[in-house]
Amino acid sequence: MRLQGKTALVTGSSGGIGRGIALRLAQEGADIVVAVHRHDDRADETAAAVQAAGRRAAVVAGDIGNVAQAFAVMDAAVRAMPGGIDILVNNAGVEVNAPFVAVTEADYDRVLDTNLKGPFFLTQRFVRQRLELGRGGKIINISSVHEELPFPHFTSYCASKGGLRMMMRNLAIELAASGITVNNIAPGAIETPINRRLMADAAKQQALLANIPLGRMGLPDDVAGVAAFLASADADYMTGATLFIDGGLLWNYAEQ
Repeated sequence: MRLQGKTALVTGSSGGIGRGIALRLAQEGADIVVAVHRHDDRADETAAAVQAAGRRAAVVAGDIGNVAQAFAVMDAAVRAMPGGIDILVNNAGVEVNAPFVAVTEADYDRVLDTNLKGPFFLTQRFVRQRLELGRGGKIINISSVHEELPFPHFTSYCASKGGLRMMMRNLAIELAASGITVNNIAPGAIETPINRRLMADAAKQQALLANIPLGRMGLPDDVAGVAAFLASADADYMTGATLFIDGGLLWNYAEQ
């Protein structure tokens, strides 16, 4: 097991990609902090699955888009897992589908706060903890193909993911001397609740699949395996990179 003796905090891990990552890291030997917006049954289910894999689990709740709560989430995680958090996975994210001229300030703030401000300040708290311990660490951001690919009607989402890409690249250089690596995973179309409407529309799904050379949507496990690699010593010499997990979607995609 590549992550034996390590502890990871995974935001947004009550379902979808976040749960997949939490379970895969646990299978690789890591103890897991399940970080969620609200503590509910789904969060407890993720924690129970981690424990069933033989690892310790804790649930912490808070709105990471609020800086004080983001700090409190990291502090609670450290208290729950003596020895510190070795791996931070910034997975939580939201999107709002709206024409640019109809986007409200509340829409914009919700997306940017959750997708960019939250990871920024949660990462800051994580880095302070690692520096105090005098140890390196791993930061993995779950971005999107839309850090690169325009997506009409989702401008705030694309802006947040583009910002996450530049944050990752900058921090990779700034934190390298401290032994902290920073990388992004950019999923394409993944079978998760956020894509429920797409999966229910056969015509839209078929049009999407025509743009994916591998001919299928991805699964949370496809992303989780890459996260496990980046969290492990196998990726110790890798920082400042985005890994696209999209079945080849970016090759020649055009929004219809």
